[in-house]
Amino acid sequence: MTTKQDVLSLIEKNYPSLSSSARAIANYLQQHPLAIVSQTSAEIADNTNTSKATVSRFFRQLGYDSHQSAKQAQLALRESGVPIFTQGSSLDQTEQELKNLSLTFDGLRPEILNDISASLANASRVTLIGFRNAYPLALHFRQQLQQVRHSVRLLPQPGQTLGEDLQDILEDEVIVLLGFRRRTRQFKQIVDLLEGRSTVLITDPTGQIYNQQVSHVLLCHLGNENPFDSYAAPMSLISMLCNRVYACLGDEARKQTKEIASLYETLNELEP
Repeated sequence: MTTKQDVLSLIEKNYPSLSSSARAIANYLQQHPLAIVSQTSAEIADNTNTSKATVSRFFRQLGYDSHQSAKQAQLALRESGVPIFTQGSSLDQTEQELKNLSLTFDGLRPEILNDISASLANASRVTLIGFRNAYPLALHFRQQLQQVRHSVRLLPQPGQTLGEDLQDILEDEVIVLLGFRRRTRQFKQIVDLLEGRSTVLITDPTGQIYNQQVSHVLLCHLGNENPFDSYAAPMSLISMLCNRVYACLGDEARKQTKEIASLYETLNELEP
């Protein structure tokens, strides 16, 4: 059974070889892709004026053992981060965001958060590493931390290799790795290379495969109901960590923010 392509891609690929009745099913599923995971074989048959046996043959011709196998493969693709429909268009976005936030924060342990916040506040340097969709999160994290402490850097730098920077990791440095579904192959190599260092991994549940190689794992829920992942939960987690670091640093953080605000004014960088 194939799991590397979604059902709609396989329909397009196999369409020329389909029978007329199979093409009726293909046409219906292309117009109603949610039916792949939300309808039974009998319902698809009724909606295409075919039979359950024809529907079963159709999915076998695509390379699946059954309609159920195709459904599970489609759901597994969404779980891996592929943007496909698994729910109806009437989904309540606000409700889903609140659910993601609730699942994320309910799973955080206060003692772990205290430990991470203190490490981020007191480390000689903080390095943030993120690729693809995690890069803008790491960029924002760096910008927030720089408001309250010195020596915060972001990797990878545009157009640069990583070898020099990873070799330059300090003894008491904290490395924050951000990696979500559809991580690059290089991500695993970096985790392997940094094993034994003080590392914090911010990830979705699929990133738990690395929990024996890093110091701490903070899980964020991105949701599976819409085609695209939501990064509201990791952004909120970053905000919470930065607020905790601010509290840990106290007067030192306030002094830093005051000096930065003065530079904004001197350089005339912000709107009045």
